[in-house]
Amino acid sequence: MSSVTSSWRKRRQAARTRRALDAAVARTSSPAMRDELLTLANSSQFSNLR
Repeated sequence: MSSVTSSWRKRRQAARTRRALDAAVARTSSPAMRDELLTLANSSQFSNLR
C-alpha cells in the first residue's frame, strides 16, 4: 500500500508544482523572467508533470 501512497503523493506534488509554475508565468511582467520560468517548466525535471 505504501507504493500506492507514494505514487499518489508524487502526482499531487507534481500537480502543485505545475500549478505554481503556471501561476508564476501568468503573473510575471518581465519577458526575461517569463522565459526563465518557461525554460524551467519545460526542463526534463518537470516535463512529465502534465
